[in-house]
Amino acid sequence: MKKKWSLFSAVNVVVLLACDLLDDEQLQQLPDVKNIIYMAGNKFGTTGREHFTWAMNAYLPGRVAEKFRNSRIVVFSSGNIYPFTPVFQGGATEETSPAPLGEYGQSTLGRERVFEHFSHQYAIPMVIYRLNYAIDLRYGVLLEVARSVQSGKPIDVTMGHANCIWQGDANEIALRSLKVCTSPPNFINVTGPETMSMRWIAEQFGKRLDKEPVVIGEESDMALLNNASKSHQLFGYPRVSLLQMIDWIAQWVKEGGSTWNKPTHFQERDGKY
Repeated sequence: MKKKWSLFSAVNVVVLLACDLLDDEQLQQLPDVKNIIYMAGNKFGTTGREHFTWAMNAYLPGRVAEKFRNSRIVVFSSGNIYPFTPVFQGGATEETSPAPLGEYGQSTLGRERVFEHFSHQYAIPMVIYRLNYAIDLRYGVLLEVARSVQSGKPIDVTMGHANCIWQGDANEIALRSLKVCTSPPNFINVTGPETMSMRWIAEQFGKRLDKEPVVIGEESDMALLNNASKSHQLFGYPRVSLLQMIDWIAQWVKEGGSTWNKPTHFQERDGKY
């Protein structure tokens, strides 16, 4: 007698729940879940709304940790919690003492410390995920440089170096980080392997867009940089290379692709966003 086999296709269902996280009644009504990627926060428009930035970045994490004390949590943070480091040093590591500039970076460190406290108190497994800078065709450091080259807008290279990672790779690492959550939290820098020269980036876009980049300023020997060697050891190198990102974004700009018009302010050296 022959066996009969039935084929079933798995269907992933995404359910979106609208919630004002600062409304504690709404927060408490959210369903309990096993795994959380925590991305709530405020950066753009911090100046002039510092009170809201601190509420989102440093107060809310405590309420979330209390509510989801039985979950694993990957907490999105930022390389902005680090001080500027010498370019030749290769970027701040997870052992570098935080020293954020400005209220965005300070409140982001507040987010980390509050989550860290509750990880200790309730033994919540966590990863503190320190990211900079994730990019896409529609936003990010590389897009800003490419658009400036195309339009002839001057590119200030005083912040002469930066890191970046393709958003898809950053997303994958965030999900895989759920497997390495610990209590106390596991701190992980997330970015690409290169320390990018912004002048070199401008030149690369100039070649692809047939434009002469307008570069102003002189590179500082200190910059906001991440060393993501620990991440690369855990998860491997990002799949999308820097040159591939440059090629994709140059073509996107040539074709007039849509953008989100959300500047990263990577040039800022005073921590004001």
